[in-house]
Amino acid sequence: MSTAVGAAPTRLTGVNPVAKLAAALVIAIGLVLSIDWVSALTALILEMALLLVLRVPLRTLFTRASMVALAAALTAVTILLYGESRGTVHWHFLLITVSDGSISLAVATFLRVLAIALPSVLLFVDTEPTELADGLGQVLRLPARFVLGSLAGVRLVGLLGQDWRYLGYARRARGVADQGRVKRAAGQAFALLVSAIRRGSTLATAMEARGFGAHPTRTWARPSPFGRREVALICAAFVIVAVAIATSVATGHWNLIATR
Repeated sequence: MSTAVGAAPTRLTGVNPVAKLAAALVIAIGLVLSIDWVSALTALILEMALLLVLRVPLRTLFTRASMVALAAALTAVTILLYGESRGTVHWHFLLITVSDGSISLAVATFLRVLAIALPSVLLFVDTEPTELADGLGQVLRLPARFVLGSLAGVRLVGLLGQDWRYLGYARRARGVADQGRVKRAAGQAFALLVSAIRRGSTLATAMEARGFGAHPTRTWARPSPFGRREVALICAAFVIVAVAIATSVATGHWNLIATR
């Protein structure tokens, strides 16, 4: 199953997925060093500018950003209610304490999760799993057995939703789907697990029979070039992290996580 079906062409099209992965990791590692809202907000603004320069469709940008924002908001709410109690306490109930410290930490957490997850999601908006596998095998020189096994697993994940629907149809046709929702979902989930294990075992046997992983080295059908565009993308990620950290230090908000 393709992850890039219907995706509009962007300047990321044709960029080696390994460079996209490296850029996302650079941003993530740089932003987890400190818990402050200044560095996260600075990085988020620069990331949005970079994504616009790369011509990521606005519809795709806002759709995926809203999903990431929802996950970040849920994390922030947890920090708000159960985070560090410091400064003025605005509300307290049993284990829940909302204070100045928990509010500032919740805001910083929301921005940080958004700034880390957004490039990780959007940089791969038009990346095929096969392209990523080619990059991992040719650029990073990972073992072909691991790369091809991972690719096969990713492609099988796309079939789980279809299997879930078919299992539901079959159970209703046999009259075994009339119990409560929890019991029905548990039984169907177990059936899906058995089906997935069986399909995975069959695929592994077929790949072994075809000689996948039989030799330490192998050839690849498609080249995976790594050139100027890839280097430029990684450099842009380093610039984003450097500017974010410098801004945070200059404004006095830098809060190294190791010192907390």
